[in-house]
Amino acid sequence: MREIIITSNDAGRRLDRFLRKYLPGASLGEVYKIIRKDAKVDSKRRSESYILNEGETLSLYLSDDTLASFGAPDPSAAKRPVRQSAAKRSFGIVYEDENILIADKPYGLLTHGDSHEKKNHLANQVKDYLIASGAYDPRNERVFTPAPANRLDRNTTGVVLFGKTSSAMRELNRMIREDDIRKFYYTIACGIIRDDMHLGGSLVKDEAANKVSILNDDSGKDIETIVRPLEVLTFGSRLKATLCEVELVTGRSHQIRAHLANAGHPLIGDSKYATRDAAGVNAYVSKRFGLSTQLLHADRIEFLDPAADFESLGYLAERCFDAPLPKRFREILTGLGGKNNY
Repeated sequence: MREIIITSNDAGRRLDRFLRKYLPGASLGEVYKIIRKDAKVDSKRRSESYILNEGETLSLYLSDDTLASFGAPDPSAAKRPVRQSAAKRSFGIVYEDENILIADKPYGLLTHGDSHEKKNHLANQVKDYLIASGAYDPRNERVFTPAPANRLDRNTTGVVLFGKTSSAMRELNRMIREDDIRKFYYTIACGIIRDDMHLGGSLVKDEAANKVSILNDDSGKDIETIVRPLEVLTFGSRLKATLCEVELVTGRSHQIRAHLANAGHPLIGDSKYATRDAAGVNAYVSKRFGLSTQLLHADRIEFLDPAADFESLGYLAERCFDAPLPKRFREILTGLGGKNNY
């Protein structure tokens, strides 16, 4: 038998969801069977939807071998030194308090790991930083790990939100889901954009090609993007591009890149969503700056005050946090004749 004391970071989770993280090797059916026959909370049987409370004792009437086969944490690990990923920190810190960390992600770094890069990604770098600072000790946690609430593509820079506690993570996810956080980006798009554009439609993704398409019906996921032109740039042999502020109302994969390309203004350097009209601009920025990917920066986030309780993060209402334009973005902007005061 194993007894698990529910901590503040475990509290607020459904029993089945807690066990799915605590026993990652168990199937959903096995988790439900354990709840019915081999689990009690404070000596009482509970349903799979029971919400765990801090200080309660979850008893699992399973052998050590069975727990190990399901991937349960080794209790002796609490006495061992903490292992870090050894990923060298490359991110900046826009803001940090006891609940959240707002990171400034650099160019070329994944937000999460993938099959090719399992160690050196932003999530691991932030986790290592929090371990080193004492803000997070994995030896005292059952299932919680600090994690990003939003995601940027590898070659997109800027603001990424992290929850340092389970309750903060849930609240950040809720705020993003319910549009209580506004997200703004800077980019340079091919061609001339004179007026604001409010783009809608729906998005479908081709997972195999890692590319999305924009549809003018409701067969995909609804999307909404607001584009505000800031400065028209003229360079080369009568080439044109526009520096834009983009507000991402919905947050879908590749949304800004695909939405602007669909509107006839692909991002400079973005070969994946390039159109024929962008060939001249892309050839120019490739030759002069070596740019072969999108130039996109998550500039800032704004926490709204919707006259609703933000629970533990209420103090963030109506606050704004921004990440400065990276040096490379500024160099390209200036090289295309743009002002360097953004």
